[in-house]
Order: sequence, then structure tokens, then C-alpha cells
Amino acid sequence: MVDKSDVEKVAENARIELEDGEKKNFTEEFENILEMFGKLESVDTEDVEPAFLPVETEDSTRPDEVEETLSREEAFRNTGNSEDGFFKGPSA
Repeated sequence: MVDKSDVEKVAENARIELEDGEKKNFTEEFENILEMFGKLESVDTEDVEPAFLPVETEDSTRPDEVEETLSREEAFRNTGNSEDGFFKGPSA
């Protein structure tokens, strides 16, 4: 059973804020999702071969191409958060 505290924990981990109404909706949605997984768990797959790619596909990658990049000065031009030639992030 999913309750409000479970939804609050997921929201905290995802770093999103939810209103009380949203928490109620997500509680119901999570419960429905877990119910669907429960149905999947009951399917007998004992003699079923795994199908990693049920549809045949071809790779659609492109070759790497060398392109001109920003100079260090251009990369740091619009930031005040740099130190010793690196971007400076928030401390944890």
C-alpha cells in the first residue's frame, strides 16, 4: 500500500514540490502502477525465451566529426562562478 509519506519521499528524492492534492493523485497513481507490476509478476514465463529486441533495427549512428570548440575565455565569459580555470558549483 502506497501512502502519502511514500509519495513525499519520492518527491524529495526527485527534488520536486507537490501540493496536497498532487500528493493524493500520485498516491493513487503509484498504487495503480504497483498493481500492474503485481499482475506482471503473476505471468508464467518459465518456457519463454527472452526477447531483447522484438523488432529488428539497424544502427542509425553517424560518424564523429571534429568541430571547433569554445576557447576557455569564451566558455567562462558569462559566469561569475569560476575558480582556477574551472566552473565552481555549489558546495554540498
